[in-house]
Amino acid sequence: MTKTERATLQMERWANDPTHGYDQQYRWGERGDYDCSSAVITAWELAGVPVKSGGATYTGNMKTVFLRCGFADVTASVNRVLGTGLQRGDVLLNEQRHTAMYIGNGQEVEASINELGGTTGGAPGDQTGSEFLIRSYRNYPWDCVLRYVGDNADVGATPTEPTKPRPTYEYNVKLGLLKEGMEDPQVKNVQLLLTAKGYEPGDADGIMGSQTVDAVKAFQADMSLEQDGEVGGQTWEALLKN
Repeated sequence: MTKTERATLQMERWANDPTHGYDQQYRWGERGDYDCSSAVITAWELAGVPVKSGGATYTGNMKTVFLRCGFADVTASVNRVLGTGLQRGDVLLNEQRHTAMYIGNGQEVEASINELGGTTGGAPGDQTGSEFLIRSYRNYPWDCVLRYVGDNADVGATPTEPTKPRPTYEYNVKLGLLKEGMEDPQVKNVQLLLTAKGYEPGDADGIMGSQTVDAVKAFQADMSLEQDGEVGGQTWEALLKN
């Protein structure tokens, strides 16, 4: 089992075990609880990547230490809004406020908040089922995405064992012309992208309603594009830029 898989499975086990909740005072597992950064740091430390012993203590210094310990910054190769390009085990990081791990299939795992809606003072363990949880991926927003690319061979393998090649993927996505009144999964992607960029398209329901059209027009105006409220080639290109 690779170190990446060991760390990811550890986070999933904590999330599925109600004895582990959220706390910032007892954040290193003293009573079973973690906060967002101590959970990710400890999971990788237990997997054999010395990020905690290397000095990582909170979101603000995680990136520097993780990069020293065999991680790469792959932010430029993923779409943080849609989650495309993410791989199981990727560390999702907002250096000021939060961190989580991507576990594949459009999901992430994280320590979130205690049963009081705060960071301290709660009872040990997960009192709500969502203090330490697996949830659908969302862009928090994340400042960067870190991926472990160090010695990721199977734990216990002999040094002479050949490393198995990792799969690579290429995607060709056909983006259609979206007009008012249309209902399409691509409309939901547009709504999510607009929301992430600070516009207000309404609920991400996949329907090209008037509020979504108005948000598209506002975005087109800011991008010096024709303000027709339709999402075609130039508008898609502008939306998909990070």
